[in-house]
Formats: sequence, C-alpha cells, structure tokens
Amino acid sequence: MLKSLLSALSPGGANGRLSILLFHRVLARPDPLFPDEIDANRFDDICSWLSAWFNVVPLDEAVRNLRDGALPRRAAAITFDDGYADNHDIALPILRRHRLPATFFVATGFLGGGRMFNDSVIESIRRSTLSALDLRDTELATLGPLSLDGLADRRHAIELLLRSIKYLPNNERDAATGMIAKRAGVSLPSDLMMTRQKVCALRDAGMQIGAHTVTHPILARMDAAAARHEIVQSKRDLESMLGERVSLFAYPNGKPAEDYNSESVALAREAGFEAAVSTSWGAARRTGDLFQLPRFTPWDRSRWGFAMRLARNLAVVPVPSLRAPLEN
Repeated sequence: MLKSLLSALSPGGANGRLSILLFHRVLARPDPLFPDEIDANRFDDICSWLSAWFNVVPLDEAVRNLRDGALPRRAAAITFDDGYADNHDIALPILRRHRLPATFFVATGFLGGGRMFNDSVIESIRRSTLSALDLRDTELATLGPLSLDGLADRRHAIELLLRSIKYLPNNERDAATGMIAKRAGVSLPSDLMMTRQKVCALRDAGMQIGAHTVTHPILARMDAAAARHEIVQSKRDLESMLGERVSLFAYPNGKPAEDYNSESVALAREAGFEAAVSTSWGAARRTGDLFQLPRFTPWDRSRWGFAMRLARNLAVVPVPSLRAPLEN
C-alpha cells in the first residue's frame, strides 16, 4: 500500500518528482543532550525503508534525469551536509550495506581538525562542569547567566546562544564562540569533521562529493566578492583533492532569501556547477530551478510516520524560486 501511494505521488518521466533527503550527522549511539539526532540504528532503519520504497539514485544522475524528463517512479536521493567524520565512520558502512548511494556536501575549511561554530557552542555547553555560564561583561550579556544545571537547561542555553550569534559576520561569530568556550572552561574537540583522506575514501567507496563553501557562511549577508570566493574556492579545493570535477553545490543553511539570495544562485551557476540544493521543503520537479532544488529531513521514528511524512512532502509545491540575474 505504501509503495502504491508513493508511486501515485511520485510518478516517473516528464511528471516525475524527486525526493532529496537531507542529513547532517549519524551518531554511533543516541546523544542524551540531543536525543532526536539520528544514530546508527535509526539510520539503518531509514536506509531499509528507503531501499524498500524508493529508487535511490546518485544526485547527479537524478538531476540529469529530472532535467530530461526521465526520472524513475519513486525517485529519491540521499544527501549529507557539512563534512562530519561520522559520515565516513558510521554512515558509510550502513549505506554500503544497503547498497545506497549518497552525496556528501563538504565545507572544506573545517577538514582535518576544524569545527563549525554551532559545534563549538554545543561542545562548550556539553563539556562544561559549571552550573551556570556567566556572560556578564561580554557582547552576549543581555542573555544573562545561563543555567547549566541539567540537560534541559543546557539545551535551552545552546538554543539561545546559537540564535544570538548565527547571523553575525564570520569574524564576530568566531570571536563569540571562542569567548563562550573560555567562559565555559573547556577545551574543544578537533575530530568532529572529516580529514581529506576520509573525503577521498567516501568517493572511492562510490559516493559523490559536492561543495558547501569553505567556512559555511550566510551567503546572503556577504558581498559578491566574498560570496564568490566561498563558492569557487570550495569547488577548487575539492577538485584538487579528488582529481575530478565537482558538479553539485549546497547553499549553507539553505533558506531562500534568508540564507542565500538571487546573487548566490547566479554565482553558483557562474562557478560551473550543474545544480545546487536548498533546504526548502517539497519534491523537485522538472519545471523547477535546478539551482534551487528542494530538500527535507523526515524525522519520524516509526516506519508508518516516516512514510507519511515523505508522502506529504511529495505533495508540497516548492516555494517560488528566487530569480537569478544570470538565469537563462
């Protein structure tokens, strides 16, 4: 019954719809601080369901088929963003066991010991032995002292801190995360992201690598020259590393108009990519913009709930695309 429903909502050919799933991390075991994060057992279930219900194809192939009106029924693609080490260590063996392809969008500036700002905040709060985070005499003083008494308090503190610094310019954001770690009294990990060797190992295992900028900035908040550098340099970094062309790009954070804009779309086209993905919900259609392909993350734990969310997403009409100046 589920397969029939999904076939009706995701026909093949010229009317085809492509479900692009978005993941970030696959943890070895559940995280008490963030119990909703996907762990290995849960990801194994998801891969089993996807194998049974969908024709999962590499994203570059799916994009070409979408453009040519040649998608199979129930077409889907799996993507990961950012470049976490667990993508290689935990997710890859599960994907290979289920014979599923995936595309990994890598922010090249964090490879080999780097850390994204959100993880610096999360690990500062997770690892702190303090009962409260004192932010007096800092640029975040208006948040007041943040209680770290229990997991719920720590989750709340992380949410407030991330919301306060997410859209700062990169240098200010980095300074804020450094200050938070210092106030929390912790040393931060250097093994959260992949090494270059692991990126190459993903490719060698049959997976696809896409670009995701260098430092994961908010492209819509940058001037054209800085945004162009982030986009082009990430492509160059990966092509040098892999010795092959990189044809796919993912906008950091990925919300149209908020995280990327029409100029960002134009720059991705100009850089020579074949397609780019956002984080707008919905399924990609032939009439849509290949440089603003929608993606979504179904989070349900039950087989039925997961399937129903996939079905609802297939029925979503993606938000109107931003019009890019260089669009043909």
